[in-house]
Amino acid sequence: MSETPVKQQSTAAFHGQAVASFSVAMAATAIGIFRLNADAWVRAFLAIAVLYLVTSAFTLAKVIRDRQEAGRIVSRVDQARLEKLLAEHDPFEKL
Repeated sequence: MSETPVKQQSTAAFHGQAVASFSVAMAATAIGIFRLNADAWVRAFLAIAVLYLVTSAFTLAKVIRDRQEAGRIVSRVDQARLEKLLAEHDPFEKL
C-alpha cells in the first residue's frame, strides 16, 4: 500500500545546459540593449525592465515549487493516516 515517491533529480548536464542557456540569453539581451540606437535613459529603462522580469520569473518558479512541495507533504500525511486506520482496523473483530 505504501508508495514511496521517486525523487526526481536533474542531471548535471541538464543543470549545466540550463545555466548556459540562461547566461547566453542574458548576455544577448544585455548586448542588444547596449547596442540599441536610443537614448541612455531608454536603454537604462529596458535594462531595469529585463532585471525585473528575471527576478519575477525566479520568484514565480519558487512559489510554484513551494506549492507543489506543500501539496506533496499534505498528500503524504493523508496517506499515512489512511494506512494507520487500515492497519488498526480488524474486519473480524465483531464476529
